[in-house]
Amino acid sequence: MTLYATHTKVQPRAVQGRVRRVKWLVLWVLLALYYIVPWLRWDRGASVPNQAVLVDIAHARLFFFWVELWPQEVYFLTGVLILGAIGLFAVTSLFGRVWCGFTCPQTVWTDLFMWVERQIEGDRNARIRLDAEPWTPHKRRLRLTKHAAWIFIAMATGGAWIMYFNDAPTILRQMLTLQASATVYFFFGLFTLTTYTLAGFAREQVCTYMCPWPRFQGAMLDDQSLVVSYRDWRGEPRGKLREAGHGDCVDCAACLHVCPTGIDIRDGQQLQCIGCGLCVDACDDVMRRLDRPQGLVAFETLANLAASQAATKGMAANAARQNAGMAVRRIPRLLRPRTVMYTAVLSVVAAIMVAGFLTRDTLSLSVLRDRAPLFVPLSDGSVRNAFTIKLVNKTHETARYTLVLEGAPGVTILAQGADTDQQGRPVLTTRPDGITEWRVLATTPARAHLPANLPISFHLHDPQGHDVAHAQSVLLGPPP
Repeated sequence: MTLYATHTKVQPRAVQGRVRRVKWLVLWVLLALYYIVPWLRWDRGASVPNQAVLVDIAHARLFFFWVELWPQEVYFLTGVLILGAIGLFAVTSLFGRVWCGFTCPQTVWTDLFMWVERQIEGDRNARIRLDAEPWTPHKRRLRLTKHAAWIFIAMATGGAWIMYFNDAPTILRQMLTLQASATVYFFFGLFTLTTYTLAGFAREQVCTYMCPWPRFQGAMLDDQSLVVSYRDWRGEPRGKLREAGHGDCVDCAACLHVCPTGIDIRDGQQLQCIGCGLCVDACDDVMRRLDRPQGLVAFETLANLAASQAATKGMAANAARQNAGMAVRRIPRLLRPRTVMYTAVLSVVAAIMVAGFLTRDTLSLSVLRDRAPLFVPLSDGSVRNAFTIKLVNKTHETARYTLVLEGAPGVTILAQGADTDQQGRPVLTTRPDGITEWRVLATTPARAHLPANLPISFHLHDPQGHDVAHAQSVLLGPPP
Protein backbone atom coordinates (compact mmCIF):
# COMPACT_ATOMS: atom_id res chain seq x y z
CA MET A 1 0.00 0.00 0.00
CA THR A 2 1.48 3.36 -1.08
CA LEU A 3 0.61 6.91 -0.19
CA TYR A 4 1.23 8.26 -3.70
CA ALA A 5 0.07 7.03 -7.08
CA THR A 6 2.77 6.12 -9.57
CA HIS A 7 3.07 8.70 -12.33
CA THR A 8 2.01 7.47 -15.75
CA LYS A 9 3.76 9.22 -18.60
CA VAL A 10 1.33 10.93 -20.97
CA GLN A 11 2.14 10.53 -24.66
CA PRO A 12 -0.43 12.62 -26.57
CA ARG A 13 -0.94 12.05 -30.28
CA ALA A 14 -0.77 14.85 -32.83
CA VAL A 15 -4.11 16.05 -34.16
CA GLN A 16 -5.28 18.42 -36.88
CA GLY A 17 -8.43 20.53 -36.93
CA ARG A 18 -9.94 23.93 -36.30
CA VAL A 19 -9.07 24.06 -32.62
CA ARG A 20 -5.51 22.94 -33.25
CA ARG A 21 -5.06 25.65 -35.90
CA VAL A 22 -6.26 28.28 -33.45
CA LYS A 23 -3.86 26.94 -30.83
CA TRP A 24 -0.96 27.09 -33.28
CA LEU A 25 -1.83 30.67 -34.19
CA VAL A 26 -2.03 31.74 -30.54
CA LEU A 27 1.18 29.88 -29.71
CA TRP A 28 3.29 31.45 -32.45
CA VAL A 29 1.90 34.93 -31.80
CA LEU A 30 2.63 34.72 -28.07
CA LEU A 31 6.11 33.28 -28.59
CA ALA A 32 6.91 35.96 -31.16
CA LEU A 33 5.79 38.69 -28.75
CA TYR A 34 7.80 37.21 -25.89
CA TYR A 35 11.05 36.94 -27.84
CA ILE A 36 10.76 40.11 -29.97
CA VAL A 37 9.38 42.72 -27.53
CA PRO A 38 12.71 43.25 -25.64
CA TRP A 39 14.32 44.28 -28.94
CA LEU A 40 11.77 46.98 -29.76
CA ARG A 41 13.10 50.53 -29.40
CA TRP A 42 11.28 53.66 -28.20
CA ASP A 43 12.92 57.08 -28.35
CA ARG A 44 12.56 58.88 -25.00
CA GLY A 45 15.35 61.37 -25.43
CA ALA A 46 18.94 61.54 -24.29
CA SER A 47 20.14 59.75 -21.13
CA VAL A 48 16.92 57.69 -20.95
CA PRO A 49 16.67 53.98 -21.93
CA ASN A 50 15.31 53.53 -25.44
CA GLN A 51 14.02 49.99 -24.91
CA ALA A 52 10.26 49.95 -25.45
CA VAL A 53 9.51 47.60 -22.53
CA LEU A 54 11.98 47.64 -19.66
CA VAL A 55 11.92 47.09 -15.90
CA ASP A 56 14.86 49.31 -14.93
CA ILE A 57 15.60 48.12 -11.41
CA ALA A 58 18.83 50.11 -11.10
CA HIS A 59 16.98 53.42 -11.61
CA ALA A 60 13.62 52.28 -10.17
CA ARG A 61 11.61 52.80 -13.34
CA LEU A 62 9.18 50.76 -15.40
CA PHE A 63 9.04 51.71 -19.07
CA PHE A 64 6.23 50.52 -21.33
CA PHE A 65 6.38 52.32 -24.65
CA TRP A 66 5.16 55.86 -23.86
CA VAL A 67 4.32 55.03 -20.21
CA GLU A 68 6.91 55.57 -17.47
CA LEU A 69 6.09 54.50 -13.92
CA TRP A 70 7.95 55.43 -10.74
CA PRO A 71 8.04 53.37 -7.53
CA GLN A 72 5.50 55.78 -6.02
CA GLU A 73 3.08 54.75 -8.78
CA VAL A 74 3.11 51.04 -8.05
CA TYR A 75 -0.64 51.26 -7.56
CA PHE A 76 -0.96 51.26 -11.36
CA LEU A 77 0.59 47.79 -11.38
CA THR A 78 -1.85 46.77 -8.68
CA GLY A 79 -4.68 47.99 -10.89
CA VAL A 80 -3.34 46.01 -13.85
CA LEU A 81 -3.21 42.86 -11.70
CA ILE A 82 -6.79 43.46 -10.53
CA LEU A 83 -7.92 43.95 -14.13
CA GLY A 84 -6.13 40.75 -15.14
CA ALA A 85 -7.72 38.74 -12.33
CA ILE A 86 -11.26 40.01 -12.90
CA GLY A 87 -10.81 39.64 -16.66
CA LEU A 88 -9.74 36.04 -16.16
CA PHE A 89 -12.80 35.40 -14.01
CA ALA A 90 -15.06 36.94 -16.65
CA VAL A 91 -13.55 34.97 -19.54
CA THR A 92 -13.73 31.74 -17.54
CA SER A 93 -17.39 32.28 -16.70
CA LEU A 94 -18.12 32.74 -20.40
CA PHE A 95 -15.82 30.27 -22.16
CA GLY A 96 -14.36 27.97 -19.53
CA ARG A 97 -10.63 27.46 -19.15
CA VAL A 98 -9.55 29.08 -22.42
CA TRP A 99 -6.67 30.75 -20.57
CA CYS A 100 -5.32 27.37 -19.48
CA GLY A 101 -5.86 25.70 -22.82
CA PHE A 102 -4.61 28.43 -25.15
CA THR A 103 -2.57 31.22 -23.52
CA CYS A 104 -1.06 29.97 -20.25
CA PRO A 105 2.78 30.01 -20.49
CA GLN A 106 2.89 26.42 -19.23
CA THR A 107 0.58 25.33 -22.06
CA VAL A 108 2.43 27.37 -24.71
CA TRP A 109 5.91 26.09 -23.89
CA THR A 110 4.68 22.53 -23.29
CA ASP A 111 3.07 22.58 -26.75
CA LEU A 112 6.35 23.83 -28.22
CA PHE A 113 8.40 21.16 -26.45
CA MET A 114 5.98 18.42 -27.55
CA TRP A 115 6.14 19.67 -31.15
CA VAL A 116 9.94 19.38 -31.04
CA GLU A 117 9.61 15.92 -29.51
CA ARG A 118 7.35 14.76 -32.34
CA GLN A 119 9.69 16.13 -35.00
CA ILE A 120 12.60 14.15 -33.56
CA GLU A 121 11.10 10.98 -32.05
CA GLY A 122 7.87 10.66 -34.00
CA ASP A 123 4.22 10.59 -32.99
CA ARG A 124 2.60 8.80 -30.07
CA ASN A 125 3.09 5.18 -31.11
CA ALA A 126 6.70 5.76 -32.18
CA ARG A 127 7.52 7.41 -28.84
CA ILE A 128 5.90 4.60 -26.88
CA ARG A 129 7.96 2.04 -28.81
CA LEU A 130 11.09 4.12 -28.28
CA ASP A 131 10.48 4.22 -24.52
CA ALA A 132 10.22 0.42 -24.46
CA GLU A 133 13.43 -0.12 -26.47
CA PRO A 134 16.79 -0.72 -24.81
CA TRP A 135 19.37 2.05 -24.91
CA THR A 136 20.68 1.53 -28.42
CA PRO A 137 22.86 4.10 -30.27
CA HIS A 138 19.76 5.08 -32.29
CA LYS A 139 17.76 5.80 -29.11
CA ARG A 140 20.64 7.70 -27.53
CA ARG A 141 21.03 9.84 -30.63
CA LEU A 142 17.32 10.74 -30.70
CA ARG A 143 17.20 11.53 -26.99
CA LEU A 144 20.37 13.60 -27.13
CA THR A 145 19.02 15.60 -30.08
CA LYS A 146 15.68 16.16 -28.36
CA HIS A 147 17.18 17.34 -25.08
CA ALA A 148 19.68 19.56 -26.88
CA ALA A 149 16.77 21.25 -28.70
CA TRP A 150 14.85 21.59 -25.43
CA ILE A 151 17.85 23.15 -23.68
CA PHE A 152 18.35 25.58 -26.57
CA ILE A 153 14.70 26.71 -26.33
CA ALA A 154 14.97 26.94 -22.53
CA MET A 155 18.12 29.07 -22.82
CA ALA A 156 16.43 31.37 -25.33
CA THR A 157 13.48 31.66 -22.95
CA GLY A 158 15.63 32.43 -19.92
CA GLY A 159 17.74 34.88 -21.90
CA ALA A 160 14.69 36.71 -23.21
CA TRP A 161 13.34 37.07 -19.67
CA ILE A 162 16.63 38.65 -18.54
CA MET A 163 16.31 41.17 -21.39
CA TYR A 164 13.10 42.58 -19.93
CA PHE A 165 15.23 43.83 -17.00
CA ASN A 166 18.32 44.95 -18.95
CA ASP A 167 19.01 46.58 -22.30
CA ALA A 168 18.67 43.65 -24.72
CA PRO A 169 21.66 44.27 -27.06
CA THR A 170 23.93 45.20 -24.17
CA ILE A 171 23.11 42.25 -21.94
CA LEU A 172 23.33 39.78 -24.83
CA ARG A 173 26.81 41.04 -25.72
CA GLN A 174 27.88 40.89 -22.08
CA MET A 175 26.56 37.36 -21.63
CA LEU A 176 28.25 36.08 -24.79
CA THR A 177 31.57 37.67 -23.83
CA LEU A 178 31.29 36.50 -20.20
CA GLN A 179 31.20 40.07 -18.92
CA ALA A 180 27.75 39.96 -17.31
CA SER A 181 27.36 39.93 -13.54
CA ALA A 182 26.95 36.78 -11.49
CA THR A 183 23.36 37.82 -10.76
CA VAL A 184 22.53 37.84 -14.47
CA TYR A 185 24.00 34.38 -14.99
CA PHE A 186 22.21 33.06 -11.91
CA PHE A 187 18.77 34.15 -13.09
CA PHE A 188 19.54 33.09 -16.65
CA GLY A 189 20.34 29.61 -15.36
CA LEU A 190 17.31 29.61 -13.06
CA PHE A 191 14.82 30.48 -15.83
CA THR A 192 16.51 28.07 -18.23
CA LEU A 193 16.26 25.23 -15.71
CA THR A 194 12.62 25.93 -14.80
CA THR A 195 11.57 26.12 -18.47
CA TYR A 196 13.40 22.90 -19.30
CA THR A 197 11.95 21.09 -16.28
CA LEU A 198 8.36 22.32 -16.37
CA ALA A 199 7.81 22.11 -20.15
CA GLY A 200 9.94 19.04 -20.76
CA PHE A 201 9.12 16.81 -17.80
CA ALA A 202 6.48 18.16 -15.40
CA ARG A 203 3.99 19.17 -18.12
CA GLU A 204 0.49 18.09 -17.07
CA GLN A 205 1.62 17.68 -13.46
CA VAL A 206 2.00 21.46 -13.22
CA CYS A 207 -1.64 21.91 -14.25
CA THR A 208 -2.88 19.12 -11.99
CA TYR A 209 -0.84 19.57 -8.82
CA MET A 210 1.05 22.88 -8.84
CA CYS A 211 -1.41 25.38 -10.32
CA PRO A 212 -4.13 26.66 -7.94
CA TRP A 213 -6.51 27.69 -10.74
CA PRO A 214 -8.18 24.25 -11.23
CA ARG A 215 -9.06 24.20 -7.53
CA PHE A 216 -11.40 27.16 -7.67
CA GLN A 217 -12.37 27.32 -11.34
CA GLY A 218 -15.70 25.70 -10.43
CA ALA A 219 -16.66 28.89 -8.61
CA MET A 220 -16.27 30.79 -11.89
CA LEU A 221 -18.44 28.44 -13.98
CA ASP A 222 -22.19 28.05 -14.22
CA ASP A 223 -24.59 26.14 -16.47
CA GLN A 224 -24.19 28.78 -19.23
CA SER A 225 -20.39 28.53 -19.46
CA LEU A 226 -18.98 26.97 -22.63
CA VAL A 227 -16.79 24.04 -21.62
CA VAL A 228 -15.35 21.06 -23.49
CA SER A 229 -18.00 18.36 -23.09
CA TYR A 230 -18.93 14.90 -24.30
CA ARG A 231 -22.54 14.70 -25.46
CA ASP A 232 -23.32 11.40 -23.79
CA TRP A 233 -26.98 11.64 -24.75
CA ARG A 234 -25.82 11.10 -28.32
CA GLY A 235 -22.78 8.85 -27.87
CA GLU A 236 -24.16 6.29 -25.42
CA PRO A 237 -24.35 3.37 -25.39
CA ARG A 238 -20.92 2.95 -26.90
CA GLY A 239 -20.24 0.17 -29.37
CA LYS A 240 -18.28 -1.02 -32.34
CA LEU A 241 -18.95 0.40 -35.77
CA ARG A 242 -20.96 -2.53 -37.12
CA GLU A 243 -22.94 -3.21 -33.95
CA ALA A 244 -26.59 -2.22 -33.97
CA GLY A 245 -28.33 -0.15 -31.31
CA HIS A 246 -25.35 1.82 -30.06
CA GLY A 247 -24.71 5.54 -30.07
CA ASP A 248 -22.26 7.51 -32.16
CA CYS A 249 -19.28 6.83 -29.87
CA VAL A 250 -17.35 3.87 -31.28
CA ASP A 251 -15.02 3.75 -28.27
CA CYS A 252 -11.93 4.46 -30.39
CA ALA A 253 -10.26 6.43 -27.55
CA ALA A 254 -9.07 9.09 -30.00
CA CYS A 255 -10.12 11.80 -27.54
CA LEU A 256 -8.05 10.14 -24.82
CA HIS A 257 -4.95 9.69 -26.98
CA VAL A 258 -4.69 13.39 -27.93
CA CYS A 259 -5.34 14.79 -24.43
CA PRO A 260 -2.21 16.53 -23.07
CA THR A 261 -3.23 15.70 -19.49
CA GLY A 262 -4.21 12.10 -20.22
CA ILE A 263 -7.88 12.20 -19.19
CA ASP A 264 -11.00 10.80 -20.86
CA ILE A 265 -13.43 13.62 -21.57
CA ARG A 266 -16.25 11.05 -21.67
CA ASP A 267 -15.96 10.76 -17.89
CA GLY A 268 -17.39 14.29 -17.53
CA GLN A 269 -15.93 17.50 -16.12
CA GLN A 270 -12.58 16.90 -14.42
CA LEU A 271 -10.02 18.99 -12.60
CA GLN A 272 -7.27 17.95 -15.03
CA CYS A 273 -9.12 19.23 -18.12
CA ILE A 274 -7.45 22.46 -19.30
CA GLY A 275 -10.09 23.16 -21.95
CA CYS A 276 -7.66 22.97 -24.88
CA GLY A 277 -10.28 21.35 -27.14
CA LEU A 278 -7.90 18.94 -28.90
CA CYS A 279 -10.33 16.12 -28.14
CA VAL A 280 -12.91 18.05 -30.18
CA ASP A 281 -10.66 17.88 -33.25
CA ALA A 282 -9.86 14.20 -32.68
CA CYS A 283 -13.52 13.18 -32.35
CA ASP A 284 -14.63 15.34 -35.28
CA ASP A 285 -12.03 13.63 -37.47
CA VAL A 286 -13.39 10.20 -36.53
CA MET A 287 -17.02 11.26 -37.05
CA ARG A 288 -16.12 12.73 -40.44
CA ARG A 289 -14.53 9.48 -41.56
CA LEU A 290 -17.52 7.51 -40.33
CA ASP A 291 -19.88 9.88 -42.17
CA ARG A 292 -21.62 10.87 -38.93
CA PRO A 293 -22.45 14.36 -37.63
CA GLN A 294 -19.53 16.10 -35.98
CA GLY A 295 -19.78 17.60 -32.49
CA LEU A 296 -19.95 14.47 -30.35
CA VAL A 297 -17.27 16.21 -28.28
CA ALA A 298 -17.71 19.97 -28.43
CA PHE A 299 -17.65 23.26 -26.56
CA GLU A 300 -21.07 23.08 -24.90
CA THR A 301 -22.93 24.47 -21.90
CA LEU A 302 -24.09 22.29 -19.05
CA ALA A 303 -27.59 23.70 -19.50
CA ASN A 304 -27.71 22.44 -23.10
CA LEU A 305 -26.35 19.07 -22.06
CA ALA A 306 -29.08 18.71 -19.45
CA ALA A 307 -31.80 19.86 -21.88
CA SER A 308 -30.65 17.44 -24.59
CA GLN A 309 -30.42 14.61 -22.06
CA ALA A 310 -34.00 15.24 -20.94
CA ALA A 311 -35.33 15.57 -24.49
CA THR A 312 -33.76 12.28 -25.65
CA LYS A 313 -34.47 10.19 -22.58
CA GLY A 314 -35.72 6.74 -23.59
CA MET A 315 -35.15 7.30 -27.31
CA ALA A 316 -33.29 4.77 -29.42
CA ALA A 317 -29.90 5.65 -30.87
CA ASN A 318 -30.82 6.94 -34.30
CA ALA A 319 -31.11 10.10 -36.37
CA ALA A 320 -34.34 11.06 -34.58
CA ARG A 321 -32.51 11.16 -31.23
CA GLN A 322 -29.76 13.29 -32.76
CA ASN A 323 -32.27 15.78 -34.13
CA ALA A 324 -34.28 15.92 -30.89
CA GLY A 325 -31.18 16.54 -28.77
CA MET A 326 -29.86 19.31 -31.00
CA ALA A 327 -33.26 20.97 -31.38
CA VAL A 328 -33.56 21.89 -27.67
CA ARG A 329 -30.16 23.57 -27.51
CA ARG A 330 -30.12 27.30 -26.85
CA ILE A 331 -27.53 29.99 -27.50
CA PRO A 332 -25.58 30.60 -24.26
CA ARG A 333 -26.69 33.69 -22.37
CA LEU A 334 -23.76 36.09 -22.21
CA LEU A 335 -25.60 38.57 -19.97
CA ARG A 336 -26.21 36.99 -16.61
CA PRO A 337 -25.62 38.19 -13.03
CA ARG A 338 -22.02 37.09 -12.71
CA THR A 339 -20.91 38.40 -16.11
CA VAL A 340 -22.66 41.70 -15.48
CA MET A 341 -20.90 41.95 -12.10
CA TYR A 342 -17.49 41.18 -13.64
CA THR A 343 -18.08 43.73 -16.41
CA ALA A 344 -19.09 46.38 -13.89
CA VAL A 345 -16.00 45.77 -11.73
CA LEU A 346 -13.75 45.81 -14.79
CA SER A 347 -15.29 49.08 -15.97
CA VAL A 348 -14.92 50.76 -12.58
CA VAL A 349 -11.30 49.68 -12.10
CA ALA A 350 -10.40 50.62 -15.68
CA ALA A 351 -12.06 54.04 -15.30
CA ILE A 352 -10.19 54.69 -12.04
CA MET A 353 -6.87 53.71 -13.63
CA VAL A 354 -7.42 55.84 -16.73
CA ALA A 355 -8.49 58.84 -14.64
CA GLY A 356 -5.50 58.39 -12.34
CA PHE A 357 -3.10 58.09 -15.24
CA LEU A 358 -4.46 61.13 -17.06
CA THR A 359 -4.38 63.29 -13.93
CA ARG A 360 -1.11 62.07 -12.41
CA ASP A 361 1.43 64.75 -11.52
CA THR A 362 4.78 65.09 -13.23
CA LEU A 363 6.09 67.02 -10.22
CA SER A 364 5.63 66.24 -6.55
CA LEU A 365 6.81 67.97 -3.39
CA SER A 366 7.37 66.40 0.02
CA VAL A 367 8.47 68.09 3.23
CA LEU A 368 10.16 66.40 6.19
CA ARG A 369 10.90 68.54 9.23
CA ASP A 370 13.87 67.94 11.51
CA ARG A 371 13.01 66.09 14.70
CA ALA A 372 16.18 66.83 16.69
CA PRO A 373 16.03 69.58 17.59
CA LEU A 374 12.42 70.49 16.89
CA PHE A 375 13.35 74.19 16.75
CA VAL A 376 16.31 76.45 17.58
CA PRO A 377 15.83 79.75 19.52
CA LEU A 378 18.20 82.42 18.22
CA SER A 379 19.90 85.23 20.22
CA ASP A 380 17.66 87.95 18.77
CA GLY A 381 14.51 86.17 19.94
CA SER A 382 13.64 84.58 16.61
CA VAL A 383 13.02 80.86 16.16
CA ARG A 384 14.38 78.67 13.39
CA ASN A 385 12.88 75.42 12.04
CA ALA A 386 14.74 73.15 9.62
CA PHE A 387 13.10 71.10 6.87
CA THR A 388 14.23 68.68 4.19
CA ILE A 389 12.37 69.27 0.94
CA LYS A 390 12.31 66.68 -1.85
CA LEU A 391 11.28 67.51 -5.40
CA VAL A 392 10.40 64.60 -7.67
CA ASN A 393 10.63 65.63 -11.31
CA LYS A 394 9.11 62.95 -13.58
CA THR A 395 9.92 64.78 -16.79
CA HIS A 396 13.19 64.54 -18.71
CA GLU A 397 13.91 68.27 -18.59
CA THR A 398 15.48 70.52 -15.96
CA ALA A 399 13.02 72.93 -14.34
CA ARG A 400 13.20 75.89 -11.92
CA TYR A 401 10.53 76.64 -9.32
CA THR A 402 10.13 79.33 -6.69
CA LEU A 403 9.57 78.08 -3.15
CA VAL A 404 6.91 80.03 -1.25
CA LEU A 405 5.87 79.62 2.40
CA GLU A 406 2.24 80.33 3.24
CA GLY A 407 0.44 80.39 6.60
CA ALA A 408 3.13 82.18 8.62
CA PRO A 409 3.32 85.97 7.97
CA GLY A 410 6.78 87.45 8.27
CA VAL A 411 8.58 84.10 8.33
CA THR A 412 11.57 83.97 5.95
CA ILE A 413 12.89 80.85 4.30
CA LEU A 414 16.37 80.03 3.07
CA ALA A 415 17.25 77.04 0.87
CA GLN A 416 20.90 76.22 1.36
CA GLY A 417 22.79 76.31 -1.95
CA ALA A 418 19.83 77.67 -3.96
CA ASP A 419 19.48 80.86 -5.92
CA THR A 420 16.96 83.54 -4.93
CA ASP A 421 14.62 85.71 -6.94
CA GLN A 422 14.22 89.50 -6.70
CA GLN A 423 11.99 89.09 -3.65
CA GLY A 424 14.54 86.94 -1.83
CA ARG A 425 12.57 83.72 -2.26
CA PRO A 426 14.50 80.50 -2.96
CA VAL A 427 14.55 79.27 -6.58
CA LEU A 428 14.98 75.49 -6.69
CA THR A 429 16.37 73.71 -9.74
CA THR A 430 15.21 70.15 -10.27
CA ARG A 431 17.11 67.26 -11.83
CA PRO A 432 15.59 65.80 -14.98
CA ASP A 433 13.88 62.47 -14.26
CA GLY A 434 15.11 62.44 -10.69
CA ILE A 435 14.76 63.51 -7.08
CA THR A 436 16.34 66.70 -5.73
CA GLU A 437 16.79 67.38 -2.00
CA TRP A 438 17.09 70.81 -0.41
CA ARG A 439 17.66 71.80 3.21
CA VAL A 440 15.37 74.72 4.00
CA LEU A 441 15.55 76.95 7.09
CA ALA A 442 12.42 78.85 8.18
CA THR A 443 13.03 81.74 10.61
CA THR A 444 10.37 83.70 12.47
CA PRO A 445 10.68 87.48 13.01
CA ALA A 446 12.49 88.57 16.17
CA ARG A 447 10.28 88.38 19.25
CA ALA A 448 7.27 87.54 17.10
CA HIS A 449 4.26 86.27 19.02
CA LEU A 450 3.36 83.19 16.97
CA PRO A 451 1.59 80.04 18.17
CA ALA A 452 3.81 77.23 19.38
CA ASN A 453 2.31 74.93 16.76
CA LEU A 454 1.51 76.77 13.53
CA PRO A 455 0.29 74.88 10.40
CA ILE A 456 2.12 76.04 7.28
CA SER A 457 2.36 75.00 3.65
CA PHE A 458 5.17 75.07 1.13
CA HIS A 459 4.27 75.89 -2.48
CA LEU A 460 6.17 75.65 -5.74
CA HIS A 461 5.48 78.33 -8.35
CA ASP A 462 6.54 77.98 -11.98
CA PRO A 463 8.10 80.95 -13.86
CA GLN A 464 4.59 82.13 -14.78
CA GLY A 465 3.58 82.22 -11.11
CA HIS A 466 1.27 79.20 -11.22
CA ASP A 467 1.06 76.97 -8.16
CA VAL A 468 2.23 73.55 -9.43
CA ALA A 469 2.77 71.61 -6.17
CA HIS A 470 2.41 72.04 -2.44
CA ALA A 471 2.90 70.15 0.82
CA GLN A 472 1.76 70.70 4.40
CA SER A 473 3.93 70.91 7.54
CA VAL A 474 4.03 72.68 10.89
CA LEU A 475 6.14 75.47 12.40
CA LEU A 476 7.13 74.80 16.01
CA GLY A 477 8.35 77.18 18.69
CA PRO A 478 8.36 77.80 22.45
CA PRO A 479 5.05 78.44 24.21
CA PRO A 480 4.04 82.12 24.08
